[in-house]
Amino acid sequence: MTQALLGIDIGTSGCKALLIDSKGAVLASQTETYGLSQPKPGWTEQDPQLWIDGARKAVAGVLARQPKIEIAAIGLSGQMHGLTPLDADDKVLRPALLWNDQRNGAECAEITERAGGLEGLLAHTNNRMLVGYTGGKIVWMRNHEPELFGRMTHILNPKDYLRLVLTGEKATEVSDASGTGLFDTRARKWAGGLLDILNIDPALLPPCHESHVISGRVSKSGSELFGLPVGIPVVGGGGDSVIQTIGSGVIAPGELQTTIGTAGILAVALDEPVNNPDGRLQVFCNVAPDKWHCMGVSLNAGGAMEWLRSVIGGFASDNVPTAENLSELAADAPAGSRGLFFLPYLNGERCPHPDPSARGAFVGLTARHGASDISRAIMEGVTHSLFDIYSLMEKVGIGRKLIKASGGGARSALWRQMQADLFGCDVVTTEGAAEGGAFGAALVAGVGVGIWPDAIAAANVCKSMTRESPNTANSEALQAAFRIYAELYKTLTPSFAAIGKSGLDR
Repeated sequence: MTQALLGIDIGTSGCKALLIDSKGAVLASQTETYGLSQPKPGWTEQDPQLWIDGARKAVAGVLARQPKIEIAAIGLSGQMHGLTPLDADDKVLRPALLWNDQRNGAECAEITERAGGLEGLLAHTNNRMLVGYTGGKIVWMRNHEPELFGRMTHILNPKDYLRLVLTGEKATEVSDASGTGLFDTRARKWAGGLLDILNIDPALLPPCHESHVISGRVSKSGSELFGLPVGIPVVGGGGDSVIQTIGSGVIAPGELQTTIGTAGILAVALDEPVNNPDGRLQVFCNVAPDKWHCMGVSLNAGGAMEWLRSVIGGFASDNVPTAENLSELAADAPAGSRGLFFLPYLNGERCPHPDPSARGAFVGLTARHGASDISRAIMEGVTHSLFDIYSLMEKVGIGRKLIKASGGGARSALWRQMQADLFGCDVVTTEGAAEGGAFGAALVAGVGVGIWPDAIAAANVCKSMTRESPNTANSEALQAAFRIYAELYKTLTPSFAAIGKSGLDR
């Protein structure tokens, strides 16, 4: 009977389950989708039962396709920052508040002020309290739902709620805990001093382990729900944005991961935590116990191409181009898009500019520019945005030797080539990266039960599939373009603020 590892990823739009063998080969994968609710502008919620139902269906699907396997361990991944509030009987009190929920801006400001300003907060956690982080949601519930808050005895992130249902154990691990904004990422423990300042009872938060630690085993009730044998080890796993790096094989210094999905992520593994002087980066604990994770998250990446598709659809609904069509069109334009620049801040921005009032913009548009230039400018704008994040990393001593590309944008050879040209290093794609957090979760599960001795060995099973190397002429053009791009946000910031104050954009 084949030994396998099961990874389960609780995403925002669906749950993925996959099985891999002891060499990292994917044996089966299945995704079950579900919805979310937006009861008010800026609010994003989800019924945790959707996660459980989706996970049950996805697990059943992969088990049906691989009936002759023995599961050695289960790893969990999931959307970060969510708040699942439980009462004393472990019943869910209200729909979970998700990572992209924007209601807690005032609470984040309150937390920062009470911590002694940004400098004081960074001393506790090495991270800002971003809108969407779990810490701001806790304070929001206390301020706005005091009756529910009074009944709340435990708080779990999404993947950790799945662990509770699978095993009966309440636990988290260091990467997901880092994304609460209440975690001392340097010391890899809850920030007790900050919790005292905020008057948050530490008992609300689950015990925190390193990511590869076995933090539960499939219980009798979990076995009945999921069709899994009782006693299978369940390891800590990781938050999706962090665990995806090991799933792309990113573990060594100088290896960067770019993710172009709806949003954009630039991430790197670190041998020690870097100081985060203005908090514009996110410095979390890595899923490897002796490493840290630095990333910048842009709210705008592949979503900009979807925006362009929707605009074109408004003019010609019967002939909407695919993302692949737009990439092919962009290839007809030269590097630098004939002097056309696109600022991709269609949804405000988080990194490198924590500015909800930022707006998208085309700059340099002339009568000479056509559809290919516009398509390429959008792709270059997203690439510039990732390099803008890297500029922050470079200032704290993070180098670049190789990029491992992931997300839907990695399917575009042109987008990969743009990254190679601008960053000045090779860009590769790796086996398993397309499977996202579930693949990384399965790898971490393998470390937890000794299939691989450590995270480095697990990451090394990720073999390269494609490679793009820098083109000297294009590198010179894109680097010259970036120097102009980097000044545009500063120039337009007063205009962005004025637009917001005017109310014209409502």
